[in-house]
Amino acid sequence: MTDEDSRYEAVRSRDARFDGVFFFAVETTGIYCRPSCPAVTAKRSHVRFFPTAAAAQGAGFRACRRCRPDAVPGSAEWNVRADAVGRAMRLIADGVVDREGVAGLAARLGYSARQVQRQLTAELGAGPVALARAQRAHTARVLLQTTGLPVTEVAWAAGFASVRQFNDTVRAVYATTPTGLRATAPRRGRPRPGTPT
Repeated sequence: MTDEDSRYEAVRSRDARFDGVFFFAVETTGIYCRPSCPAVTAKRSHVRFFPTAAAAQGAGFRACRRCRPDAVPGSAEWNVRADAVGRAMRLIADGVVDREGVAGLAARLGYSARQVQRQLTAELGAGPVALARAQRAHTARVLLQTTGLPVTEVAWAAGFASVRQFNDTVRAVYATTPTGLRATAPRRGRPRPGTPT
């Protein structure tokens, strides 16, 4: 049994222990999911595997609206790793790329920007900019669906440099507008837009 066969078995059994360890995408739908997704399992020939949500997004797949794989931007393994990739993931999650750029991230890690790009792409299937974008998209979704902040304030709070960049990212990752994404939030306990939180 190959590693990909083992991953497919985890997907078929909806094994939540693998959430964040890898992601899978279905080529016929253009959607990527976490292994525990409750949707009907696609045929093996239509499934591709990715180490991170950012890698799946970079390959052109959109986040599933049922299992919300974007809520797991990196593997849980990266939280405990002490190597450069683990440190990079923690710094990206802290917003270093948004504030200081890839050069700032590289300087903090003690590597060149090119080395950081190469290491992250080799390990995670995506570079620091794509990983930071996935993190911003997730933050934006959470803010849109759990607060009444105006859409423009959500864009700035999530770390986007412009409203246009925010709109383009939300469309690429979720295949909807920010307003459309807000409308998909569960109704219970959701504040109305403009309501203080």
